Amino acid sequence: MACPLCYSLDTHHYFEDKMRSYRNCSVCQLIFVPEQYHVTNQVEKEIYDLHQNSPEDEGYRGFLNKLLIPLSQKLTPQAHGLDFGCGSGPTIKPMLEAQGFKVDNYDIYYYKQEKLLLKKYDFITTTEAIEHFNQPRKELELLDSLLRSGGYLGIMTKRPTNLEAFSRWHYKNDQTHICFFSEKTFYWIANLFNYDIEFPGSDTVILQKL
Repeated sequence: MACPLCYSLDTHHYFEDKMRSYRNCSVCQLIFVPEQYHVTNQVEKEIYDLHQNSPEDEGYRGFLNKLLIPLSQKLTPQAHGLDFGCGSGPTIKPMLEAQGFKVDNYDIYYYKQEKLLLKKYDFITTTEAIEHFNQPRKELELLDSLLRSGGYLGIMTKRPTNLEAFSRWHYKNDQTHICFFSEKTFYWIANLFNYDIEFPGSDTVILQKL
């Protein structure tokens, strides 16, 4: 079975629970759920509709700040960004625009404005979204095409560490989570796209396009 990130056929069974099985790529180290276990778009949206994230939720704003504080420190004044996978209650836009930046919202279900995918951005955020990508290589190539040289890609997603921890990991139990990116996987991505990389926290990564 081919890896959806690097396309290698060198993948192997990693773990199995009551819901589905998981595979691990020996090349890029991505852990992924085979397509046969993916939910439909309709079911996926129904699950997303249950999310209660909103700009008024101080806890959610604090959660996002784990990425936004280190990212905003790198941005030039009035930098223009894209919140890719912003969800039904976009929060990054008002948070960063309060600091003088400009942000566009894009989401395949809630803010599907295809014209935004023809622009170039100084920075892109994707928070709690990349683990939902069913074609991560194509979607990362899209994000790379939208990012200006020198721009930043800020990602928030929880990272797997080892098999024992994975077996007890609540994060894998969300049936819409189908790709899990370890630190090694992010280094592979950085090498593929020629990005600098840093990890501000245990669930954040900032990549800079060189």
